[in-house]
Amino acid sequence: MTTNSSPQLWLYDTTLRDGTQREGLSVSIEDKLRIAKRLDQLGVPFIEGGWPGANPKDVQFFWQLQEDPLKQAEIVAFCSTRRPNSTAATEPMLQDILAAGTRWVTIFGKSWDLHVTTSLKTTLEENLAMIRDTIEYLRSQGRRIIYDAEHWFDGYKQNPDYALQTLEAAIASGAEWLVLCDTNGGTLPHEISQIVQDVVQVTGDWGLGSRKESSQSPIPNPQSPIPQIGIHTHNDSEMAVANAIAAVMAGAKMVQGTINGYGERCGNANLCSLIPNLQLKLGYSCITEDQLTQLTEASRFVSEVVNLAPDEHAPFVGLSAFAHKGGIHVSAVERNPLTYEHIQPEQVGNHRRIVISEQSGLSNVLAKARSFGINLNELKAEAKQILQRLKDLESEGFQFEAAEASFALLMHEALGGRQKFFEVKGFQVHCDLIEGKETSNALATVKIAVDGKNILEAAEGNGPVAALDAALRKALVNFYPQIATFDLTDYKVRILNGHTGTAAKTRVLVESGNGRQRWTTVGVSTNILEASYQAVVEGLEYGLLLHSQGSAVVKASS
Repeated sequence: MTTNSSPQLWLYDTTLRDGTQREGLSVSIEDKLRIAKRLDQLGVPFIEGGWPGANPKDVQFFWQLQEDPLKQAEIVAFCSTRRPNSTAATEPMLQDILAAGTRWVTIFGKSWDLHVTTSLKTTLEENLAMIRDTIEYLRSQGRRIIYDAEHWFDGYKQNPDYALQTLEAAIASGAEWLVLCDTNGGTLPHEISQIVQDVVQVTGDWGLGSRKESSQSPIPNPQSPIPQIGIHTHNDSEMAVANAIAAVMAGAKMVQGTINGYGERCGNANLCSLIPNLQLKLGYSCITEDQLTQLTEASRFVSEVVNLAPDEHAPFVGLSAFAHKGGIHVSAVERNPLTYEHIQPEQVGNHRRIVISEQSGLSNVLAKARSFGINLNELKAEAKQILQRLKDLESEGFQFEAAEASFALLMHEALGGRQKFFEVKGFQVHCDLIEGKETSNALATVKIAVDGKNILEAAEGNGPVAALDAALRKALVNFYPQIATFDLTDYKVRILNGHTGTAAKTRVLVESGNGRQRWTTVGVSTNILEASYQAVVEGLEYGLLLHSQGSAVVKASS
């Protein structure tokens, strides 16, 4: 828990620049604007928007934010130092930086002599001049500077004297933050800790490290800047979060990272793990407690916008972060959550989940039933029957921990309360594969009964499951118009006993949604179409159950 006296840490998000370097991740201008606004709501004080001039998308992004600025966050433009043997005032890329109209600019420069001579192909002295000239020019144009010391830790380990000269050049030119970057991601926490302590000590010896802290502004006096230390870590050794925490404990005041740890190669420091660790475990003030409760939603929002599946096992924000499966665990956590939870899930906007599987005990069933609004505490005999049925079905290949909607239907059936919205009398699927055509057509025919009335319908699709789904919807939509709002959002197939070849048993998971909720159902059979049919039918049935429960709540409250 943070208080007014908690030490202040400054968060710097680079999802929109470093994060988009992840392989397979691409965003539009609209995507970047949506993410920036969500980060602004989350309370992140610095948001790196990209490199103006590097591509038209980033130029337009900064232009649009000039027209519709963020509410509290500083949007930051990113750029390198000027080119060797030129001047900052005549450097075209710096004119693009100025045109972006941001108050803050992050400039990165070389700290490692190897990169100076190999990558830049220039002298060590010219690299220092590039740092000084670039920062001095941008300062003369009224910009405030964050200096990212690229490859800092590798450079310091190889040539500490020269690495420190690069920081001294940045300080002398007016940089307000010195951010130490573990660009290759190969440094370990004990090295990070020692090197950051060295830098804090050296800057203190230069007379730059003894001022009183302020929780109101990143720099209390921009006319007479006194740089502070920041940290930027990569995850190539699975140490990005640990390294960032080590740096903070050694004196760093700014932490750079990305939402969900997105980034090039193995990613960057994950702010979704860093923020709660720093704030809840170490007592630093990063964002408000109310904003912290938005963290899980922000994580999932960003993953949705960039079109990447959320990491369900991510610490703090993952769907499984507070999921309990073993019967003994569930029994204990029901009595006291501290037995198996390191924080309250609600502090980061997540929630506890009781997972149902063949490893479950009676406590799992009772707790899961409560989450669906079913109280089995007074029906222990029925609960035991449900548990046994669950274990029997999972031994056949069903998996209810990933298909909670199917488990809800199973409970309703065991209790004699499963509503019969419709009955499938049978179905047929016919596929045509025409030689020379890249795609095949499928035709499905279904016969269903609703309120004693038989309906026969047919529909086409680009595959047998798509055709079957379309035929079922076509047959039912006149009786249940809400089905038109249901979408099949995901379809997964798992072969359970591959050694039997094409006769193998297949498990199908179908995720459905109605624009507000999502639910997953399961089917198992040696016939993939039958397994798909089971999952699709239960998906429609559970959607109708949700709608009927919602209607009942509305009627009861009116």
